[in-house]
Amino acid sequence: MTIYYDSKTGNVERFINKIRLSTDWHCVKITDSLSTEDEGHLVTYTTKIGCVPDTTLRFVEQYAHLIRSVSSSGNMNWGTNFALAADKIAAKYSIPVFIKFELSGLERDVDSFIQKVKEYANQKMDTPQQ
Repeated sequence: MTIYYDSKTGNVERFINKIRLSTDWHCVKITDSLSTEDEGHLVTYTTKIGCVPDTTLRFVEQYAHLIRSVSSSGNMNWGTNFALAADKIAAKYSIPVFIKFELSGLERDVDSFIQKVKEYANQKMDTPQQ
């Protein structure tokens, strides 16, 4: 399993580090030089009170066909703009939102994300290939 992530302040990276403790998944930080052919799940942050980070946007524009879900951190103080990056990516690229979490997430957020990714993997294995 591959998890792509973008982190600026360290909140998403702390969330990813919690995932690393519970799984053997391959977690890859997004950079402008990243090149991939692997399907995966995206975890990003929301910036400027409701915007998708530029690095995330460039990655999604190039690799949307490989992204199976999007999740985002945010700040609940932003009200309706909380973790809005996930919603914007989902709407533009038809990628499902798995979770939204505040800052670096709670253990229940980590557990929820892991469960959703596992459920996705199980559904994919149960679906006959054409």
